[in-house]
Amino acid sequence: MDESLHSDEFPDFVVQPYQFEPLRNNEYAQQIANNESSSEEDMEEESTNQSSPPPDTKWCKCGNCIIMETTRECKCCVDIPEVSSRLEENESSSICCIIQHPSFKVNCLNQHVLEVSYYEYIQDNGPLGNDEPIHELYRHLAYRRFARFIWRRLGRHNRRILPSCVVTAVRQKYPSQQYCGFRYPGEPR
Repeated sequence: MDESLHSDEFPDFVVQPYQFEPLRNNEYAQQIANNESSSEEDMEEESTNQSSPPPDTKWCKCGNCIIMETTRECKCCVDIPEVSSRLEENESSSICCIIQHPSFKVNCLNQHVLEVSYYEYIQDNGPLGNDEPIHELYRHLAYRRFARFIWRRLGRHNRRILPSCVVTAVRQKYPSQQYCGFRYPGEPR
């Protein structure tokens, strides 16, 4: 028997363990870590910021925001760095609000896209109760799709406050009699 097969080095023609595994992208891993750490900081900062909303919309820079139920929800899309970078990538047109972005309209407000997202969601998470109104489902799916569009992957129990203009556009498209507002995981209703 050949001694070279028993040596510590593998010959070139032998498949080595983990040889074809993808290499970790350090830039992507750093971005995920930054999202998680900034989310924790946001949660601490905003947990103290649940007072009554401001009396006007001076905080809005895009012109499409409305006053929300709490101060922490009164957030303009222009003030969120990840959203601003999405606005800047669309250099051909001068859009000043994320709800004017073509990808927002197609991915977050299109009923057919949300229907496919619903099927994907129930495939991964199991069936939902039949008592849930379809507009409520579409509204929550639209919020999820927006978060995916902006932050890509947030991870379990890692939530972000969506801009007021986005929440308003989704609520106008898929209305309800009652809205619950933003809550972090574990917060009482």
